[in-house]
Amino acid sequence: MSDLAYIALAGVPGIGRARLDLLLAAFGDATSVLRASPQALASTPGISRAAATAIRRASLDGAGQLLARTEACGGQILLPDHPAFPTILTAIPDAPVLLFALGRTELLGRPALAVVGSREHTRYGAEACRHLAGGAARAGLVIVSGMARGIDALAHRAALEVPGDTIGVLGNGFGVIYPSANRELYQDVGRDGCFITEFPPGERPNAGSFPRRNRLISGLARATLVIEARERSGALITVDCALAQGREVMAVPGPITSPVSLGCNRLIQHGAKPALGLRDILEEYGLAPQADAHAAVPSNLTDDERQVLTLVGEGTQHVDAIAARVGRDAATTLAVLTSLEIRGLVAQDRGMLFRRAIGSR
Repeated sequence: MSDLAYIALAGVPGIGRARLDLLLAAFGDATSVLRASPQALASTPGISRAAATAIRRASLDGAGQLLARTEACGGQILLPDHPAFPTILTAIPDAPVLLFALGRTELLGRPALAVVGSREHTRYGAEACRHLAGGAARAGLVIVSGMARGIDALAHRAALEVPGDTIGVLGNGFGVIYPSANRELYQDVGRDGCFITEFPPGERPNAGSFPRRNRLISGLARATLVIEARERSGALITVDCALAQGREVMAVPGPITSPVSLGCNRLIQHGAKPALGLRDILEEYGLAPQADAHAAVPSNLTDDERQVLTLVGEGTQHVDAIAARVGRDAATTLAVLTSLEIRGLVAQDRGMLFRRAIGSR
């Protein structure tokens, strides 16, 4: 396959994965498609006369210029036959015809967890994201998200700080930093992680960019984790993509009084797997949690959290036993334990047994 011919053909407006496959099957390769007569093109099922005219106008020079612009940004164009092209994306609905990639493209072939959530998160959501995304990265998963404000940015940062690996899926082209507040994060992910996008260098995001980006976020990962989402959150578009792709969906439960937890709680109500701790995520991948030798007890624990953490430090105990010792009901104690678990300070075993997390001494 001529790479430039394929790039030129893939860039024709309206030529998506399905039409591209039809053309390649009919004519053999991209070069032959570009050389075909308008009449031969229009006789191909699914190709209109307008599409045939557009194909005939495709330019190898334009494809060469696009390749040069991509390389000038430090990136590369991945075609489906490129060794680094993620095979996990080839079977999703509306699979990408090509990808622009920058950074460590070997990450595209690794097991990954997609993490999405609210731009306007709470402290609880931030702590859950740091613990779950960071713990998953420490266990060897690549954290995939969309480089947006809020949970996306926290997930990328949590992975990098472990240190671990992360992939940023962009709704714009290379050379555009959106949102501008994430400039430093862009630099760090570009240096230590990987970026992919379907949009050419210099292209700014628009309203339609993000749904297309979201299907790649979920498509790269076996499971999508939602951390805080309003009932009509944009993060739920990624959930819809994950479900259409046959991927697992997990959600972090939150207070019923919190608007940014309503979307997650609804997901759980409708069958999503509750992510009550890191173990729930890692078991989807057949992995075990990795100890963090540098974990420390935060200084901003509440009195209840500090009291419960002290008791849990005495060994593995059932939630009822802990509740009796602190003089609280089981539901209140479980809420405190869940908060501590999200912060990586306690771990839960089967049967509602809790213990101090390794490294949180």
